[in-house]
Amino acid sequence: MLALVVGTTTLQLMGPATPVDAKGLPPGAAAGPSLLARTDGSPLTDGPLVPGPAQARKDFPPDGACQVAPAVTRSPECLFGAVDSPDRVVLLGDSHAGQWFSPLLALASQRGWALQELVKQGCPLPELTVKNPQLGREYRECDTWRADALDRLRAGPAPRLIVIASLNRYTADRELLSAAWEKTLKPLRATGAPIVYIEDTPVPGTDIPACVSGAPDKAAACAFSRAKAVPADPLARRIAAGAVPGVRSVSVNPVLRPGNGPTCPAVRDRILLYRDDAHLTNVAAIVLAPRLERLLTESGALPPAGAPTPALSAAPGADGWTELLRDDFDGPANSRPSPAHWSYDLGTCYPGCPAPRWGTGEIETMTDSTDNVRLDGKGALEIVPTRKDGRWSSGRITTVRSDFAPPPGGALRIEASIALPDATGPGAAGYWPAFWTLGSALRDGYTGWPGVGELDVMESVNGRDTVFGSMHCGVLDGGPCEEPVGLTSGPQACADCREEFRTYAVEVDLSPGAEEVRWYLDDRVYHRVRADAMDAGTWKRAVDHGVFLILNVAVGGKLPEADGATVGPATEPGHPMRVDRVRVSTRGAAG
Repeated sequence: MLALVVGTTTLQLMGPATPVDAKGLPPGAAAGPSLLARTDGSPLTDGPLVPGPAQARKDFPPDGACQVAPAVTRSPECLFGAVDSPDRVVLLGDSHAGQWFSPLLALASQRGWALQELVKQGCPLPELTVKNPQLGREYRECDTWRADALDRLRAGPAPRLIVIASLNRYTADRELLSAAWEKTLKPLRATGAPIVYIEDTPVPGTDIPACVSGAPDKAAACAFSRAKAVPADPLARRIAAGAVPGVRSVSVNPVLRPGNGPTCPAVRDRILLYRDDAHLTNVAAIVLAPRLERLLTESGALPPAGAPTPALSAAPGADGWTELLRDDFDGPANSRPSPAHWSYDLGTCYPGCPAPRWGTGEIETMTDSTDNVRLDGKGALEIVPTRKDGRWSSGRITTVRSDFAPPPGGALRIEASIALPDATGPGAAGYWPAFWTLGSALRDGYTGWPGVGELDVMESVNGRDTVFGSMHCGVLDGGPCEEPVGLTSGPQACADCREEFRTYAVEVDLSPGAEEVRWYLDDRVYHRVRADAMDAGTWKRAVDHGVFLILNVAVGGKLPEADGATVGPATEPGHPMRVDRVRVSTRGAAG
């Protein structure tokens, strides 16, 4: 970590400092080129810098001892806000993560959530071993702290959101850095929580408060080199390219380094931005809070303040089932589904692209645009295939959790209330709506299919008045699941499935003597696959583990083609699959 050493003479010249009154700060802008909000469009009046140079030196986040020192190997509990809430945001990283404490505490508090801070000074969050200048040796305490923090997150209840940040200059070796990040991100993804990377802020490399103190009327003279302060961010680039599954990135840098000039400002809108040579003042972080909130909500990682949080049952209901997930898709029209429950698959293939066109020949590009995935404002989710300039787009969302599994000797039930796209005939050629599951081992890619198991709860193609369910397992060709077709129910007549919501469900029952998978249309069982249809090892690998859920509408591909229709000029875009409810429940062993 960059170290700041300030001489006594400099501090004396800067004079005494009184704390900044955070409640008296002007409001920050949520968007646009200015740091502060200007509701009437008028320019800011002249006045003193906030914080003043002496104040800036001490303008740290009010997090007590939670940014732990080099010699410390374990963070305290460090819970803030609604500490008794089951919903929690985790702030994780080095001091460049810690500078976001105040805005994240505000965002968590607005939602009635807790904030947990796991931050260690000078300790890279990617798994790199570095030397610590204060200790004068290899930073072993950092490696111990990082492993402990990741273990705590992995062992505890999944947070609602994990926010990560780290100084972006511990190594210039991009391949080493990418591998180090992956070692850290893998256990974070295993928590099932949304992960957001805040791109590193500019690092001035010069003592900004001292510079501004020497030239209070000429703060522009303290601007610093943009090229040196904002190096390329390999992790942000890989996230943008879709190479880092399960992680989104946001950046406030456009307002900290505005325009394309050669320098970055030390002061904007009378806000002194840096407390030393590397970190934002707490004032700057606070006025950036509205912008950060907008970025997090637009990314889908943070629900808007005031959005309802679905309550889950902690004990079995009257029917004997314990609810693990329920989403009724309540929310404003044209908003995103809850990021606490859902994430997006994007593009045209799984991470690393081992199977182009999603492995099934589909022609659409999956997006996170509300043109393709949105709430209708009436209690339903819509997934809408669209066409623009001859190119198809659609939506594919997956549950954040990937640990839905039957308890030992018990059962897992997965259900959704769905109305199929209201299109038929040539206008529906190539439509392929689906509700299905994959084994948790496939969260980050395609490798391992079909052995790890796939359960197609509901599929329908080409606007037919039929639906079907299937199980995939075993090996790629043939085997007990007769791949690549799978053990399928075949088409089941459903004349009103396009006009009305019908309940589609699958139950994985591991009860002694039962041991089967059952498919339901409303309350009627229409398909079964028993454990004795295959060897015990194949059965266990297919069903006895965690899964995640998927809702999507594909366009084109092998299955619609096998049914006798392909996408053509007559295929009509804009017909949504509507989902009224998704529920996941478990039932313990009988007796």
